[in-house]
Amino acid sequence: MENTTGVLDVLVIGAGQAGLATGYHLKQAGLRLLLIDQHERIGESWRQRFDSLTLFTPAAYSALPGLPVPGDPNAYPTKDDIAGYLETYARHFELPVALGMGIDRLERQGNHFTATTTDGTVLTARTVVIATGAFQQPAIPPLSRQFSGDVVQLTAETYRNPRQTPTGTVLVVGDGATGRQIARELSATHRVLLSTGRSRRVSPERILGRSIFWWMDRLGILRASPDSRVGSFLKRTDPFPGKGLDLPRLRERGVNVVGRLTAVAGHGVTFADGTPAEIDAVIWATGYRDRSDWVAIPEAKDDRGAFVEHRGRSAVPNLYFIGRSWQTTRGSALLTGVGADAAEVTQHLIQSLAAVERIQDGAETPHALPNSPEWGRSISTD
Repeated sequence: MENTTGVLDVLVIGAGQAGLATGYHLKQAGLRLLLIDQHERIGESWRQRFDSLTLFTPAAYSALPGLPVPGDPNAYPTKDDIAGYLETYARHFELPVALGMGIDRLERQGNHFTATTTDGTVLTARTVVIATGAFQQPAIPPLSRQFSGDVVQLTAETYRNPRQTPTGTVLVVGDGATGRQIARELSATHRVLLSTGRSRRVSPERILGRSIFWWMDRLGILRASPDSRVGSFLKRTDPFPGKGLDLPRLRERGVNVVGRLTAVAGHGVTFADGTPAEIDAVIWATGYRDRSDWVAIPEAKDDRGAFVEHRGRSAVPNLYFIGRSWQTTRGSALLTGVGADAAEVTQHLIQSLAAVERIQDGAETPHALPNSPEWGRSISTD
């Protein structure tokens, strides 16, 4: 299908927190841009997470640039609070967002990129920012295939509440913040096994009456790069705050903390120390991996298909990433840090565009701008 928008300066793929923060800075710079998202509503990826999810960052450290999260700055927003905030953010800054369309294929042709959407529209842009974030496709280990068909298997993405799991024993594999939150919730109604891996540190939520994030901000820890001493330590140990999420507290609630899962057969599992157990359901909280098959640009990926970037910059000219884990700091994949990364990516993007071809008024007039009536209902922040 012929491109109906002319040439965009920037196409942002993904309209979650990373894409919206980038859209804010790009619009401030006066660029012709479009954000595109596969969901029908902004914030939908938050709404689809488990029902009891609450952020471990207070509202004061959960805002995108230019607009605070409403309410008590010391309160911890729920997933629905953040979903609503993101919708308000896009509407407040009148960001051009096309909803209900994903990207089937992204290619580079000469000095431009072409993106074919799921409805067959072809978009052309000088630059592309991939803002699909760090949490794309659940990483489920091959062991999962050894379970019996009647063992209920969920991921941190598909789990909503304890009613999804049958009566009996539930195994939660992965003891990051999400795995521990789910295990704690399930412990009220089920026998729960929490399979751990490497040692994890749980930070206190508050020190001397202040949020841990207030202290990290004041001490510069939130801005520490992964190459610095403190950044390297944080990346290696990956601590997270969370009330009642340390292992002794979980044990007090009845969670049976076990070692690494090493074998599966039917309903039976075995852990690293040889301990066996029988389970009725398993929840995989084992992290995420890139979904990159839609990017038909081999230079953007390594030999395993993972995206390759440095501070959000690809080796492919004018291709950028935003919202990646440790893109520049611990907060890069979080609400608290993505705004600064978006500003940096935008600055580099503008400089790169100017170096290749000065943006001149009327140099390449779009046939129809992204927010024109031709886009109809697909352009929406409602």
